Amino acid sequence: MYQTHPQEPVSINIRAKARQRDLIDQAAERLGRSRSDFMLEASCREAEDVLLDQTFFTVDAGTFDKFQEMIAHPLPATDKLRRLLKTKAPWDKK
Repeated sequence: MYQTHPQEPVSINIRAKARQRDLIDQAAERLGRSRSDFMLEASCREAEDVLLDQTFFTVDAGTFDKFQEMIAHPLPATDKLRRLLKTKAPWDKK
């Protein structure tokens, strides 16, 4: 099977209804992006979310026990924690 270089551009073709295309175009225009750039960014973001949601972590029994204890007895909320939780992640800032 022929494989391309990871940085080499490749084509991705999809079919959409006119209503879907118009919606995508409207959103892309608001962000000052092309349809392709908008669709690719949105698709990659969703793909990353799907993959991260399905990531499997393994830990030893002691670490798992500590994790369960933290979940069962979370630290009290502080102003610093509230600010942190309201802060956008670096990858979400644009």
